[in-house]
Amino acid sequence: MTKKITIAIDGFSSTGKSTIAKQLAKQLGYIYVDTGAMYRAVTLYAMQKNYISEAHFNASELINDLSNISLSFSFNEEIGFAEMFLNKKNVEKEIRSLEVSKLVSKISTISEVRKKLVSEQQEMGKNKGIVMDGRDIGTVVFPNAELKLFMTASADKRAKRRYKELLDRGDKVNYEEILQNVEERDRIDSTREDSPLIVADDAIEFDNSNMGLKDQFNRIMSLVNTAIE
Repeated sequence: MTKKITIAIDGFSSTGKSTIAKQLAKQLGYIYVDTGAMYRAVTLYAMQKNYISEAHFNASELINDLSNISLSFSFNEEIGFAEMFLNKKNVEKEIRSLEVSKLVSKISTISEVRKKLVSEQQEMGKNKGIVMDGRDIGTVVFPNAELKLFMTASADKRAKRRYKELLDRGDKVNYEEILQNVEERDRIDSTREDSPLIVADDAIEFDNSNMGLKDQFNRIMSLVNTAIE
């Protein structure tokens, strides 16, 4: 019987972490967890409660309300991956908006939020056979993961990917605004005090700026096979 491992994928926003994580989970028959969706769901909740906007952020009110936030994933067979549910409501589409993207890094700086979500993530992966992507998976959530990847690409490439993704979804977006958002998220994620975005000492850095999805998948599957052996 092939041993099961934990695959931790970290990296900057819009580097395709979720795409490769979904592909790997499907290929291996593993559980896939998009931790970014969890932080986005908390962000959406904070927006709905008016705890946060571009003009203000009342972190203490959000912290006091964390016990009322219930997060779960439900597998959707039609699309082939699990969707995010916030307090039993499917919020998969809402959490992918540019409005949420603008605020999620601020939510991610709150230690109490990170503590709640990291605990839930570690519980999800206690039996291995899991692919998890985010910002601190290989450094904080699963420091002993058998395979750690750190995805990166130029800010311009990432902004163009995000721009196309939102356009294809029917959103009205501006490329310069998305580029600014990508760069600002990089700054916040890399400089926050609690679990900043860094490359784990034993992580493999993977720059996919000029790489197609098929080539990327084949190269990473090779790394996975080596880790499983």
